[in-house]
Amino acid sequence: MIVLDANILLYAYNSATSLHAKARAWIEETFSSSEPVGIPWQTVTAFLRITTNSKFPGQRFNVNEAVEIMEAWLGQPNIQLLAPSDTHWQHFRCMLLDGQASGQLVSDAHLAALALEYGGVLYTTDRDFARFPGLRWKNPLF
Repeated sequence: MIVLDANILLYAYNSATSLHAKARAWIEETFSSSEPVGIPWQTVTAFLRITTNSKFPGQRFNVNEAVEIMEAWLGQPNIQLLAPSDTHWQHFRCMLLDGQASGQLVSDAHLAALALEYGGVLYTTDRDFARFPGLRWKNPLF
């Protein structure tokens, strides 16, 4: 399963970034394939928070547009929302301690734990994920 970090989605929906074309093509191909894609709730909220915030640079959406984008993704048969399971704390705890994650890296540890829980590979452009032992991750844009 592909587990998505928000940064891939943000590049795909912000035409002002240098990675836009590559990210958009990758998202379109991946979302229309049969490979399972998991979108963590953390990724959903980050995408909505950033793309609807007029204070951030780049292309922004109103709430209705952002929700429509999200619903289009979730309408794909290979896409599912990922929520923590009953074993999440054990995975999260390991990522925090083994990855020495504190401060802003706590969110990364949470995402890493979800990817491990679901047996997935985290797709991200953030190299900080290399710090988490046992996490499989890829940067699909490089």
